[in-house]
Amino acid sequence: MRSKNMVCLWYDGGALEAATFYASTFADSAVHAVQRAPLDYPSGKQGDVLTVEFTVMGIPCMGLNGGPGFPHSVAFSFQVATSDQAETDRLWDAIVTNGGAENACGWCRDRWGLSGQITPHALSDAISNSNPAVARAAFAAMMQMRKIDIAAIEAAVAAVQ
Repeated sequence: MRSKNMVCLWYDGGALEAATFYASTFADSAVHAVQRAPLDYPSGKQGDVLTVEFTVMGIPCMGLNGGPGFPHSVAFSFQVATSDQAETDRLWDAIVTNGGAENACGWCRDRWGLSGQITPHALSDAISNSNPAVARAAFAAMMQMRKIDIAAIEAAVAAVQ
């Protein structure tokens, strides 16, 4: 059954490659349908991949190969909650070592320019702790990181408890 609403992500020719990467990297992700252009269009030729329907972690998406006119920005990102350091490392490394780039505080960007935050539950729980000292310590520790280090977050929290 087709979703009534989905996220449409604009790509400069890499929609199928991106969807395939997401499907192989994230749980509950898959490529569902590929539509090819029935005629030439401004950024492609007849037969080129025009759209790709896929899911990323259960979220229905459509990749549109619309050309270079609208690159991704951090205004849209996937916020990925992880359960432990191994999952955090696996997802971070998959994105960054596949042509992506690191950024601060758990943010990274994939090779197609789409941003994401790889955020362990331990960090989210610590920052939302009802004890303001715990929240501040976790937040201060996070601000020094690129990929989130759960042990360092836990050590910062322990130092104020």
